[in-house]
Amino acid sequence: MELNNIYDFFNSKTRELTEQWYNKLDKTGSRGVYSSDSEDTIAAVKEQNHEFHQLFIEIFRCDEGEFMDNLESWIIKIAHDEAHGHTPIHEIIREFHETQLQYQKLLNEYFKLNKSQYSLDEIFNLNNLITDTMGKVIEWYTKEYNDNAERKLVAQQKLIVELSTPVIALDNHIALLPLVGEIDTNRARILLEKTLEDCASLNIDHLLLDLSGVVVIDTMVAHQIFQLIESLSLIGVKTHLSGIRPEIAQTAIQLGLNFNEISINSSLSKAIKVVNI
Repeated sequence: MELNNIYDFFNSKTRELTEQWYNKLDKTGSRGVYSSDSEDTIAAVKEQNHEFHQLFIEIFRCDEGEFMDNLESWIIKIAHDEAHGHTPIHEIIREFHETQLQYQKLLNEYFKLNKSQYSLDEIFNLNNLITDTMGKVIEWYTKEYNDNAERKLVAQQKLIVELSTPVIALDNHIALLPLVGEIDTNRARILLEKTLEDCASLNIDHLLLDLSGVVVIDTMVAHQIFQLIESLSLIGVKTHLSGIRPEIAQTAIQLGLNFNEISINSSLSKAIKVVNI
């Protein structure tokens, strides 16, 4: 079946498709890029849509492998685009489906103009080509969108954890590390890495580790905190613990952790007096 004529017909309509799509777009019900009234954003969205048309109609000239290779950069670019990242995924998928309907209507228009040249089977197969390919594009885009969102979430969570484990330099090579809230194994791991780095870079000799803001610590996290204390001693930092709740002390004892080499104080104020600040 000769498809070059269909490609040429679609290619001559790409700008028109983009304008029709944007004019029909629900701009008030959207919470993302489609609702923007910025001229620059509108122009960018239209150009991205037009570029997609130019890439998609290559299905009438390329095999599937070459088609997907050509489309890859567009998929990655839009999935990583900040404006689209702020747009609910269901709205983006809705516009993919709307574009599919545009293609099917345009294909029917072409067949009406050239109805003697194509059999019913050929018409059916071309409609299937559009729907099947669009389905693969939507699946591919959704995966790339979600993967990018997960990468951002992991980075944000890491930043939050790092900000929640601050080593605060006080005076005379002394620093304070106040821990607040729940400490899970991930936060404990980052705590170990970041505290060692910060104490070394700040040339700290004494670290006041205050646990009064921590309610619960499980056995694995308790072990990691004491591992932190041992690691600090290896780089010449003496740790002064304060604010240990009874339940945390019980957990440490159950683990058989050794307190003999650790300075323990009932409160942060007493720990501060010990190091003579």
